[in-house]
Amino acid sequence: MTGRYEVTTEQWKQIKDFLPGKKGDRGRTASDNRTFVNGVLWILRSGARWSDLPCKYGKYKSTHQRFSRWAKKKIWEKIFRCLIKDKKNFYIMLDITIVKAHSQAATFKKKTRLWGVPEEV
Repeated sequence: MTGRYEVTTEQWKQIKDFLPGKKGDRGRTASDNRTFVNGVLWILRSGARWSDLPCKYGKYKSTHQRFSRWAKKKIWEKIFRCLIKDKKNFYIMLDITIVKAHSQAATFKKKTRLWGVPEEV
């Protein structure tokens, strides 16, 4: 049984081959990809700050850094493109009914950027 914000076994089977860190890839293998993805989903669906990430998902700074790297490499886009094919997948779309807005969300910024992508200096 999966947790409230976690990917199901069926969803995991669909996306696991898109993720970096498999044997044969350069660098370390990511044996904890599912835990990491579940941690990111917890953050996105709960609306919490990264520093509030439960310990079972790992260190929040490492998780955020890895999330940002995956965003730059467009790995999240590949995952969502794969999962969107399943018409019964209710949690693919993140909207205001799932994600709570941060108190600073009401302020206006002229320049927008992708969430998770570091700001250019």
